[in-house]
Amino acid sequence: MAPTRVLRCCQRGLAWIPVIFIALVVCWSYYAYVVELCIITIPSIGEKIVYLIFFHLFFIMFVWSYWKTIFTMPANPSKEFCLPKAEKERYEKEERPDSQQEILSRAATSLPLYTRTGAGAIRYCDRCQVIKPDRCHHCSACDMCVLKMDHHCPWVNNCVGFSNYKFFILFLAYSLVYCLFIAATVLQYFIKFWTLCRRKSAENCPKNELPDTHAKFHVLFLFFVAAMFCISILSLFSYHLWLVGKNRSTIEAFRAPVFRTGSDKNGFSLGFRKNISQVFGDQKKYWLLPIFTSQGDGLTFPTRLVCADAEQATVSQHTEPSKSAAAMSPLSESQNRLLSNEQHANNIEDHLANNTLKSAESETITVSMESES
Repeated sequence: MAPTRVLRCCQRGLAWIPVIFIALVVCWSYYAYVVELCIITIPSIGEKIVYLIFFHLFFIMFVWSYWKTIFTMPANPSKEFCLPKAEKERYEKEERPDSQQEILSRAATSLPLYTRTGAGAIRYCDRCQVIKPDRCHHCSACDMCVLKMDHHCPWVNNCVGFSNYKFFILFLAYSLVYCLFIAATVLQYFIKFWTLCRRKSAENCPKNELPDTHAKFHVLFLFFVAAMFCISILSLFSYHLWLVGKNRSTIEAFRAPVFRTGSDKNGFSLGFRKNISQVFGDQKKYWLLPIFTSQGDGLTFPTRLVCADAEQATVSQHTEPSKSAAAMSPLSESQNRLLSNEQHANNIEDHLANNTLKSAESETITVSMESES
């Protein structure tokens, strides 16, 4: 037991190395930009003030979102997804997979579950001993089941999932803006330092050139680092924006979720606007702030109503809601709200169509009566 604990402590300590590396790079970039560039290098006071104001704004938002991504604990399944004590003992004693699935099926009858394993079985984590909610997966690095798990990120030493996915997106966004701002504002001084005359005495340099001081190396290296991080972050940020628009996680992008009707990569997609609201919430004024505003509880998610043919994966138009509701399992609260809104819109369209048809018929009768007279 002791060697295992020591090994786990060493692994946890080593896992913080990427975070410490990023923290050191950020601290150095702050010193290089504020002190070496703005205070020592830039001669114009007005330019210094403008650069420092915008720099600190982007710096604060970047550090805030990065902090929230690191120290927000991943959300776990609630107790209702744990097997009762008696069922748990029966499950552990049972050796046949079919009998184990029967136990899980009975326990999952009252749970809002719509996804299955590839074989159509109930998703159960033997490590955490819980029935996995939809979009929940076990993270081997965190050694826990994480709600709406996206991936485990070593650069934040945390599992990115339902509780901090918005923070992670904002972290990528503000880190990209931070690097772009540094690269754009340092570029002119990078060119001047790069073409700086090689004379030893700064007094002999032309007036339009900068003096050859130690700030030169900080500015040159700052531009290279900002450009390098900007290129790498841009691809990752673009990919996750695409995932948000499709309402998919990284795991679901590589392995489509399996529903009772079959696998469907767009099973959780509700349309672009609703997909964005799933992550950032309904109130747009909080979208750019690292404050939790995601919709739902992470245990249940609204899903598309797909036809029995999983290959086509087309949204079914239900003309008889009562029959479809009877054929399907009970929907979650968010699904009922989604369906009620769609049914209300359909009723309004039918009412308008009927009124248009009636007005057209009355006009036709009036015209015919005038022609006969």
